[in-house]
Amino acid sequence: MTDAANALLQLVPKAEARQSMKDFKSDQEVRWCPGCGDYAVLAAVQGFMPQLGLARENIVFVSGIGCSSRFPYYMNTYGMHSIHGRAPAIATGLAASRRDLSVWVVTGDGDALSIGGNHLIHALRRNVNLKILLFNNRIYGLTKGQYSPTSEIGKVTKSTPMGSLDTPFNPLALALGAEASFVARTVDSDRKHLTEVLRQAADHPGTALVEIYQNCNIFNDGAFEVLKDKEQAQQAVIRLEHGEPIRFGTPLADDKGAKGVVRDPVTGDLGIVDVTPDNEAQILIHDAHAASPATAFALSRLADPDTLHHTPIGVLRSIHRPVYDTEMAEQLDTAVDLHGKGDLAALLAGNDTWTVRPAAGRRPL
Repeated sequence: MTDAANALLQLVPKAEARQSMKDFKSDQEVRWCPGCGDYAVLAAVQGFMPQLGLARENIVFVSGIGCSSRFPYYMNTYGMHSIHGRAPAIATGLAASRRDLSVWVVTGDGDALSIGGNHLIHALRRNVNLKILLFNNRIYGLTKGQYSPTSEIGKVTKSTPMGSLDTPFNPLALALGAEASFVARTVDSDRKHLTEVLRQAADHPGTALVEIYQNCNIFNDGAFEVLKDKEQAQQAVIRLEHGEPIRFGTPLADDKGAKGVVRDPVTGDLGIVDVTPDNEAQILIHDAHAASPATAFALSRLADPDTLHHTPIGVLRSIHRPVYDTEMAEQLDTAVDLHGKGDLAALLAGNDTWTVRPAAGRRPL
């Protein structure tokens, strides 16, 4: 963990006793469709939370509207099931005003990228100390199967009976374009990988966006089957590890069958090659900490949106930028030092405030 991340975590009180997954399970009945990928994500998060070593009353989950947004009900922490698309805005206010909290946002592809798109990109560019879990099932599940901002072109749904005409968002490319300091992708059914990505996100000072491919077995079943089937996944999934060559596939003897990611020396684009002794030195080494987002952006766009072949998972980018809430606190401290006083609440209220009192003889409503 970096010094910056450790300094932020020091603001959040530690748990007094050792905790387990059971401590983070609420008494609410989990109500998703049987087989929904949300169950796997919930179990992974509940199992991961004790690793933070934080007091439950200092952890908050904020959600918007959608199937995934029931998440706060099932976590034995503080939480808010808020307004459609506005979870990042509400969480920003909470994180900026209460730096003793670990604030998590749970949202979906429709909630975050449609009505909530503006709030998402500004949270990312500000680098507020938030951890955003974006469940992407490429469909509107709660409202029964309309196409979403991540549905592929030609998707036949209740709202697009002749096929969607919209070009889908690439959530990771969008986040990188908004100057996100931490961008990652994982899959609901790969608990080990999901947990590791969550750990890195939690350690990151600033906004961490984690896209989670999540199966909706009712309205979009099998959308990510190529990434989950063991045989197909060998050829489709590119597992990113910082400092390691970007290789994948099922290598046989003498590396036959192994594939790798290389950069075209003319265009600068990334491509896939069969690894040979002649090109092995050209295989790209993954650098999640590169100052420039160019390679991370190219990696985010490597997969074909229709077939999902050559899909990178893992941490694409993790860099250090000034954290919004930390800098805001420093400005407030400076204002107090310069002027001997400072009251943010009074400043927001201003002088034009009044108290409404009932007329004589009338009881207040």
